[in-house]
Amino acid sequence: MRYNQFIRHLGNMNIKNTFGVMLLFSICMMSCQDPYFPTTLESEQEIVVEGYVEAGASANPTFVLVTRSIPFIGKVTSEKLASLFVKDAVVVVNDGQKDVILNKLCLSEIPPELRAQAYELLGFNPDSVTLDLCIYVDALNSINRKEGGKYDLTVKVGDKTLTASTTIPRFVGLDSFDFRPTPGVPIDTLSQLFCQINDPGNSIDYYRYFTATEGNGLIAPFSSVTNDLFFNGKKFEFPIAKAQRRGQGGDFDPSTFGMFRRGDTITIKWCTLDRAHFDFWNTRDFSSNNGGPFGSYTRIITNIKGGLGIWGGYSVGEYELIVPK
Repeated sequence: MRYNQFIRHLGNMNIKNTFGVMLLFSICMMSCQDPYFPTTLESEQEIVVEGYVEAGASANPTFVLVTRSIPFIGKVTSEKLASLFVKDAVVVVNDGQKDVILNKLCLSEIPPELRAQAYELLGFNPDSVTLDLCIYVDALNSINRKEGGKYDLTVKVGDKTLTASTTIPRFVGLDSFDFRPTPGVPIDTLSQLFCQINDPGNSIDYYRYFTATEGNGLIAPFSSVTNDLFFNGKKFEFPIAKAQRRGQGGDFDPSTFGMFRRGDTITIKWCTLDRAHFDFWNTRDFSSNNGGPFGSYTRIITNIKGGLGIWGGYSVGEYELIVPK
């Protein structure tokens, strides 16, 4: 049966047959698509880089994490996970004036009272991590970090060399903050946060943010990046949601998700980033939020030549706020 005949036939069928027809149609459509099967071979293991260079208020030190990829399908044990961290890499950052070799720092060498802060910096939950991670850090703060700077990364692991470049764009901060009652029936103990930005225009800007509440580290929300395509050169008001770790216990409640508890002191870390860095997080967030049995495989865009991952620059600012009681 030709496609147009099939569509006309659908219009003549009664409602009782709708479910069966739609199921048949879905099967036909699925059969027309070419499925993508990611590489799963151990022998084709790649080097994965995650590193950041920041400038601005409360900027983190420059650091790089080097690991190996794992098969798309396979079992990961604690021993297997520990073996993925590369501890013999040579990591060099050029800031436009000089090369800076990053120092290897294993977290077991850090005093216990500072170890939790290091795990938070890397985006790990310190209560659930038992691995002795090693990172590469600009311990002496030798890199000249500034807005408009360009930073070239070189990572050597055995006979492999990986390279990447990033920039630290101009910082565009937030102008004002406003805590308001929760939508619908107000909840006395919670508030929602609205912010205003005065976007400078002239070019497309890219933004990312993190939030932290008392006693907790900074966390990026499930959808953490945006651009100013729809508010370029304008004053724009938007909500900022309280971020939550993936897999955190408790039932999801849409009436309280993203709200801040009254009386808490919170921190907002607001960042500007360049297009390549934005593309990485935009595709990564989409992939993470596109789960379930009907989710599709998403290729995360990388700027690492010779491997996978991200080398990204941030221009950052932090705001400490008290949620009104």
